[in-house]
Amino acid sequence: MRDKHGNLYSHFAHWEKGSTVIETWIQFENTSNKVQTLEFLDSFSLSNLSPFGEQNQPGNLWMTRYRSKWSMEGKKEKRRIEDFELEPSWKPSGAGIEKFGQVGSMPVRGYFPEMFLTDEKEEVTWGVQLCQPGSWQLLAYRLDEDLCLSGGLGDYDFGHWKKSVGKGESFTTAKAYLTVGIGEESTVSQRLTDYQKKAMAKRNHPLETELPIVFNEFCTTWGKPSEASILADLKALRGRKITYYVIDAGWYADEIKGWEKNVGDWKVNDRQFPNGLAPVIQQIRAAGMIPGIWFEMETVGRDAVAFKESAHQLKRGGAPITTGDRRFWNMRDPWVQEYLHKKMLDFLKENGIGYLKIDYNDNFGVGFDGEESEGEESRQALEATLAFFDKIQAQMPDLIIENCSSGGHRLVAPFLERSDVSSFSDAHEASCIPLIAANMHELILPQQSLIWAVIRKSDSLSRITYTMNATFLGRMCLSGDIHQLSKEQWQSIDEGLAFYQKIRPIIREGRSKRYGNAICSYRNPEGNQAVLRYGKKGQEAFVTVHHFTGENEVTIPLNGNYQMADTYGHCQKVSVDQNTCHLKFEKNFQALTILLKKA
Repeated sequence: MRDKHGNLYSHFAHWEKGSTVIETWIQFENTSNKVQTLEFLDSFSLSNLSPFGEQNQPGNLWMTRYRSKWSMEGKKEKRRIEDFELEPSWKPSGAGIEKFGQVGSMPVRGYFPEMFLTDEKEEVTWGVQLCQPGSWQLLAYRLDEDLCLSGGLGDYDFGHWKKSVGKGESFTTAKAYLTVGIGEESTVSQRLTDYQKKAMAKRNHPLETELPIVFNEFCTTWGKPSEASILADLKALRGRKITYYVIDAGWYADEIKGWEKNVGDWKVNDRQFPNGLAPVIQQIRAAGMIPGIWFEMETVGRDAVAFKESAHQLKRGGAPITTGDRRFWNMRDPWVQEYLHKKMLDFLKENGIGYLKIDYNDNFGVGFDGEESEGEESRQALEATLAFFDKIQAQMPDLIIENCSSGGHRLVAPFLERSDVSSFSDAHEASCIPLIAANMHELILPQQSLIWAVIRKSDSLSRITYTMNATFLGRMCLSGDIHQLSKEQWQSIDEGLAFYQKIRPIIREGRSKRYGNAICSYRNPEGNQAVLRYGKKGQEAFVTVHHFTGENEVTIPLNGNYQMADTYGHCQKVSVDQNTCHLKFEKNFQALTILLKKA
């Protein structure tokens, strides 16, 4: 397609046989005789999604999006299009728009870049997922009688993006993933999550196919790891079915001022590790685990010497962007690339690290100073971040990479596709963990969703199983007071570890269905939640039920005649008969998972 200036717009679509997802993107080519300036260029556009005109009954079309805030990621918002004022007006002219998105370097800090439109009459759902690492926008709009969806990079109005394209030059958008299928959004969304398996297959880590368990010591020391604390952990963990031991934030820090202000110098703290890190790494391997470590490579803390290297940091209005105690490296700067290669890549290689947790805990906002607009500078900087992820993988192909950003603020395709696992949330010990974990089933692969299981010495056995059961909705990440637990507490944990081994194939290849009442409060959840996940061939399944408060009897329909093969958790009464699960809980905040096999 050409515009009135003769510029060429090429619309691309890629589909592979057997796939239920189409990749789309757009390329702009300046074929005029002067520089052209873009202020808006979407990655996709779908029109005429309500073709029935007046025959389409009010209340028939529903739009779904997923809200997100710290420790409350993925809360579904499903409303009729009339609630967004997207029905035609009395005189069908002009446009009505519902526009939403996120600005900056934390793309999941307000919403996930994902949207669904469901036609309940036709039982059809359209879905889209944007592949943006930074600012993005999605639009649902009514143009005359037509209902349309579009989206991509945040435009000039929303994300301060403006791009100059010289004569003979071109600009290509990031991709969007599109799908359409029978059923509601909870079913069709799993097409988009399944599509991430394509990228996972390219990473091809044989160990990861078994969904190994992670131990991360952050909720044990809260940012103050030491040789002594790690050796105590190893004594408790030795011989258990845990594959990775991750040393989290603070291994470099001043233990008085805290781990956040010291980010950026990346020197091992010799008071916490008087013999250096190497002997600790050796002890982790001797205990049968792969050593991991935490970095926040894109930022620098106030108390770090590197904080003064402002020439290599992002600036706005000529001054370094400073958010509290952090500044941001310019990831396109060759000096920064060399610095991170030495401080991070060389460090990983020299110490034999096998697991890398990459965190990111603040947002540089709309953009920063440079030759282009603030939004275009932001886009280029984040492309450089993704390129550094690629560099890490190219130089250390066996390294396992965890994507984290204050928990779940970077759960988007560009980062998911470059990672083996992703932190689902920073909800370390909250009662809402099973809610957030279940939300993720419509947004990311359960096999990538790393869920905290923080165990405290004060936990009852019922509380331990409540916590452990939540991790069955994804990948298990153990932490807490593990060297202060009783024999009975460890027995409950070990039973949970063993049960997890049995259901791993279903977590990896299954399909999910969620049951229960709509939860109003995440801080004080009421009611029940059940997630039923069927295995690839339907011969096995498991259902994880969390009872919060209120009605303590739960009934879940099964798609087939199943029998109980095993259970884990606390429940007063449980039975499976006539294609139905029945549970009755004795107390509030209890949980049970049932492994099911076809009769």
